[in-house]
Amino acid sequence: MAKKDRRGTKGGKDAPADSTREAAERRRARRGREAPAESNPTLEWAKSIGVAVVLFLVLRTFLVQTFVITSGSMEETLLVGDMLLVNRLAIGSRVPGTQLQIPGYSSPRRGDVLVFDPPHEPDLMLIKRLVGLPGDTLEMRDRVLWVNGAPVEEPYVVHSDVGDEVHPWMQWQRDHLLPGSDRSTYAPTRDNWGPIVVPDDRYFMLGDNREKSLDSRYWGLLEGWRLEGRAVFTYYSYNKDSYRPFPAIREVRWGRIGRGIS
Repeated sequence: MAKKDRRGTKGGKDAPADSTREAAERRRARRGREAPAESNPTLEWAKSIGVAVVLFLVLRTFLVQTFVITSGSMEETLLVGDMLLVNRLAIGSRVPGTQLQIPGYSSPRRGDVLVFDPPHEPDLMLIKRLVGLPGDTLEMRDRVLWVNGAPVEEPYVVHSDVGDEVHPWMQWQRDHLLPGSDRSTYAPTRDNWGPIVVPDDRYFMLGDNREKSLDSRYWGLLEGWRLEGRAVFTYYSYNKDSYRPFPAIREVRWGRIGRGIS
């Protein structure tokens, strides 16, 4: 009887075993590469919220903001309870906490309805109409506004049946009178003042409800860096002075929603 070749048998057993182990290791390595990493739900939520907050702050600071009308100084153009969208990008936006202004794609225009940070109230935002640009000569004669020697037609203005008034704040106008004017006898009133010259990078603001507006006639000229944005349209409106419960729901002014501001 022929003897069995143990070397062939041993070699035949060892080679398949090595090949099997190598294949298993390759499969384990492949599964390791393909298996998705386990995610932390809390971390993912935190990342999403962080991105949303950053986007909101960028939009709010540099592009748009909202504004709610709380006084009647701009009636009938704007009513108490109107909620406005303000375009900050149009005339540039201020870097928060500074007087630096990021340039906009347009310049402030006479007749714009603008939101601004007034000089007399640091924690308050106001909205008025821009009537005087740098270099303009302004005056008011018996409630009629004159710009650069010509009367201005203002169809948006509302007048009240009240008498004229004198206010001590108006004395600032003496420093900006048109050359040749007599400062010693100058006595401005709400309805009669000027002519004054608007200096560089200063603006003159008036309310449309002309006799019920605390505006540039009183607190003075506005620096350019205080301008916050141009009012674009009313996105919601309701009768805020209503005594009915839930006026924001029951007293909606549907006709003013989506209304442009001019």
